[in-house]
Amino acid sequence: MVIVLKKNISEDDRKKLALFLAQNDFKTNEIVGEEATIIAAVGKLKVDPREVEILSGVERVIPISKPYKMASREFKPENTVVEILSNRGQVVKVGGMRITAIAGPCAVESREQMMCAAESVAKSGAAMLRGGAYKPRTSPYSFQGLGEEGLKLLKEAGDAYGMPVVTEVVASEYIPVMEAHGVDVYQVGARNMQNFELLKRLGKIDKPVILKRGLSATIEEWLMSAEYLLSSGCKNVILCERGIRTYERATRNTLDLSAIPILRSMTHLPIIVDPSHALGIRDKVSPMALAAVAAGADGIIVEVHCNPDKALSDGAQSLYPEQFDKLMRDIEALSPVVGKSLVRVRNAEKKSEESGQKKSHEGVVCAFSGKRGAYAEQAISRYFDGDAASLSVDSFREIFQKVASGEADYGMVPIENTLAGSVYENYDNLTQFEDVSIVGAVLLRIQHSLLGVKGASLDSIKTVYSHPQALSQCSKFLLRYNWSKIECVSTATAASEVAELASKENAAIASAVNADYYNLEVLKDSIEDDAANYTRFVVIAPNHFVDSNGGKRTADKNYKAWNAKPNTASFMFSVKNEPGALCTCLGVFRLSRLNLTRLESRPIHGEPWRYRFYADAELPEDERDAASYVDGVMTALKAEAEDVRLLGIYAESRKKI
Repeated sequence: MVIVLKKNISEDDRKKLALFLAQNDFKTNEIVGEEATIIAAVGKLKVDPREVEILSGVERVIPISKPYKMASREFKPENTVVEILSNRGQVVKVGGMRITAIAGPCAVESREQMMCAAESVAKSGAAMLRGGAYKPRTSPYSFQGLGEEGLKLLKEAGDAYGMPVVTEVVASEYIPVMEAHGVDVYQVGARNMQNFELLKRLGKIDKPVILKRGLSATIEEWLMSAEYLLSSGCKNVILCERGIRTYERATRNTLDLSAIPILRSMTHLPIIVDPSHALGIRDKVSPMALAAVAAGADGIIVEVHCNPDKALSDGAQSLYPEQFDKLMRDIEALSPVVGKSLVRVRNAEKKSEESGQKKSHEGVVCAFSGKRGAYAEQAISRYFDGDAASLSVDSFREIFQKVASGEADYGMVPIENTLAGSVYENYDNLTQFEDVSIVGAVLLRIQHSLLGVKGASLDSIKTVYSHPQALSQCSKFLLRYNWSKIECVSTATAASEVAELASKENAAIASAVNADYYNLEVLKDSIEDDAANYTRFVVIAPNHFVDSNGGKRTADKNYKAWNAKPNTASFMFSVKNEPGALCTCLGVFRLSRLNLTRLESRPIHGEPWRYRFYADAELPEDERDAASYVDGVMTALKAEAEDVRLLGIYAESRKKI
């Protein structure tokens, strides 16, 4: 059974409860969650659950009928997200709204081989590095791995490129040496899925475990093996579907993708897929990896080798680096379709090298959509007082990708405009990218000008270029002329294209500052429909970094914007399907003395007629500890709503710039 403790339970009541459970032969495991602290009590039910429920300090008791207790949805209704810390302070997460890729060779063969593989998969955006130091091979005459030397090489390569390392543990006696060499994630192979003594030993060490499905195991048997790990103390278990044995001989195994949606209803544990071992054929791996993502997998683990034809183990199923790179780009394209984002954890020292836009002085990089002179770049300059390098990207989604991967420290994202309304695409991006948070906001006045090449005039123009919102914001002016309209990714991009076309028949609607950047003339100033034209930008930053003390990284205190007292919090939640559900949730904000300044709704992907709400709220001025205060709001909101998430607590200037 699951015992939910009251938030104010005393230490004396906690001890009495533990004694009562021990006397009744229950094995217990306490789990402190975001919403509540629970005790998983496993054993034969000798007492009536109501006897436990009346004990002081107990809020409620939930009996679990499934044989796999701690792995079941009854034990934990929300999905588990497993966190793995890299040596560079990045936290790699598996589960939730993200897709995580683990890649590397089947076996560690040499230092040169591992460095080559690590460099290639890191460049493509793999979050973790895999490699076998001990290899359980079908034939005793096959390569068995380098053993301890392999562990050293694997860890060296992972550290060099900032990736946690994953390797298989084949027997209990190897656990101490693997711990000594800093293995980050322990993989239990298919042959060891029901090696229960090994599972119990692994459960006692505080490390994440990838549990592969046995060759002929049912889904329930697989979950029972996960139960061994969880009940022994392991808090972070990742299930891995790697194919099962069937009558089919065309592939090495049969990849059971139907297990993914079935598991979703049975367990809270994250699920990844290994298409390399399932198929055993190189050109079949990528299609099945994409199919796994489409089926709802939280990630993939694939074999990549720089020279697979000479690999000492499973070369026929190992991808070439260029094949893996294409697979990652394909997954990135597919991820928004399934409502997720691809996790890319790159070498921090290499960020922005490709762009060449980082300043020579030590500073930070802030990504924005568009070209030089875009309104977002002006917002960056205002917000960071000119002390941040701008990184130009081609889309709003790419801003989030650059920030989540660590290639940019911050992102400047438009969220609403006083004339054109909300930028719904970025509300969707905030949903899908769980590894970023809002850390600031700035309000910028938007003043549009009509720009043309030297010698152009209003009479010579036939085509006007601009961002769709800018065209909308200048609709009254444009109605006077019978010009063709061409949409661009940003106003600055429009100015750049008009300059490149070098024709008096073309013009751009953009900020006047772009005239100097692109050698254009201002043909008409202040052409927006309403002078009160403001865009609210939010500043996003990654939340998957930790500081040197192991705590979550906070905002950079070097900027005066961070020294301001937080006065705004942004929330995301969905409501229960019952009368008055939204009204009840809004009542939480009223009772918490929060002034709602924004409330938006967006349809939930794959759930017709259900909506996710986004709320911005002003914090009470008399509250000194904003974080603690918002924690209380979150607790109250979670009691009434579903899928509650805090998007950020930050200082927002009320001043219009």
